[in-house]
Amino acid sequence: MITEFKMPKMGESISEATIISWLKNVGDYVAAEETILEVATDKVDSEVPAPVSGVITEIRFQKDAVVEVGTVLALIETVESSDDAVGNVKKGIDTISPNNPKPTIQNPKSKTHNLQSTTFISPLILSIAQKENLSIEELQTISGSGADGRLQKSDVFNYLKNRKYPIQSKPILVDGQSKKSTYPTPKINFVEGKDRIVEMDRMRKMIADHMVYSKQTSPHVTSYIEVDVTNLVNWRNENKDKFQEKYNEKLTFTPVFVQAVTKAIIDFPMINVSVDDKNIIVHSDIHIGMATALPNGNLIVPVVRNANEKDLVALAKDVNYLADASRNNKLKPEEIQGSTFTISNVGTFGSLMGTPIINQPEVAIVALGIIKKRPEVISTSKGDEIAVRSMMYLSLSFDHRVVDGFLGGSFLRKIGDYLEQFDTNTTL
Repeated sequence: MITEFKMPKMGESISEATIISWLKNVGDYVAAEETILEVATDKVDSEVPAPVSGVITEIRFQKDAVVEVGTVLALIETVESSDDAVGNVKKGIDTISPNNPKPTIQNPKSKTHNLQSTTFISPLILSIAQKENLSIEELQTISGSGADGRLQKSDVFNYLKNRKYPIQSKPILVDGQSKKSTYPTPKINFVEGKDRIVEMDRMRKMIADHMVYSKQTSPHVTSYIEVDVTNLVNWRNENKDKFQEKYNEKLTFTPVFVQAVTKAIIDFPMINVSVDDKNIIVHSDIHIGMATALPNGNLIVPVVRNANEKDLVALAKDVNYLADASRNNKLKPEEIQGSTFTISNVGTFGSLMGTPIINQPEVAIVALGIIKKRPEVISTSKGDEIAVRSMMYLSLSFDHRVVDGFLGGSFLRKIGDYLEQFDTNTTL
């Protein structure tokens, strides 16, 4: 009996995945639940097990193909035991598939097509767009509901139902074509034998595309403040050992930062929004993304979900779990989806401050600089005095389409206030 091996669903909002590699070939025997395929959704890699025991008779998609959930990836002929399978393999693939004496691995052109260097669509969306005479600009007006705003089939069909008139413009660019630029590409000096070429890996390409897309989409503005976190630092130093003993969790500054940002979002809800064409989507849930550096140098943003519903202990547990899962490549696809606001702790790298790029489709991102002891002038009952204080810079990059200076500055100042006025009587 032939069983269809389909692309499984990886999460609620995941509609497609990219094939990283096949661990088995045509003619190989596989056991049920044995991993035979590695796929990627956004920046998370997942292993896919075989649904049944049997012999692979056909593989329909190869490495780097973008395949929709539910699509048949391969065919597996089920057998009673591995001995039967080995016997069939020894006799030759003819025994497995008599009607196809020399089955070949199908390798359709499943490459992702691009409208521009930063806007990606699947072959299915491309075919629909070409059939319906959708221009490049018209496709760009459609809000995508997929990962990182990627267009889904349903998005295009919903748009076509209410389409009043087509936007006349440039034709869609397909395989082998690229958008022409009037600016000459700067020459790169390459010294043979001294310089070397390193090809971007899949994750780095995705990060590059996302960053360029964000800068082209949102007019970025960055504001800065300096905060005195001396009381917070002293409280953390006094309680980190107790916290470890009581909860078996590390007490870092990150959960405190998440809590302060969450409180500020509650005070200024219009910072927790997304832009949908001419509409502003105000999110009721507060999901905080925490930009995390990976051992290989890449970046990933796991999400603390419903941060407004959690106390400091729960936030610390979430932060520690997500950081550990990131470092060990154990994040699930849904754990990097759906953030409404992002923080980036650039201080962990020793940076004084940063100008972060907005994590689309959000409208703002906070960067937290290194905490350094400095002499500062403080006001006391005796007057102004110079004291050693733990100081820190915060910066907020925001989308000036919907966030003006007053909102951005007020929101950033409120985060600083929550950090400076941290309740040192907080019980854990």
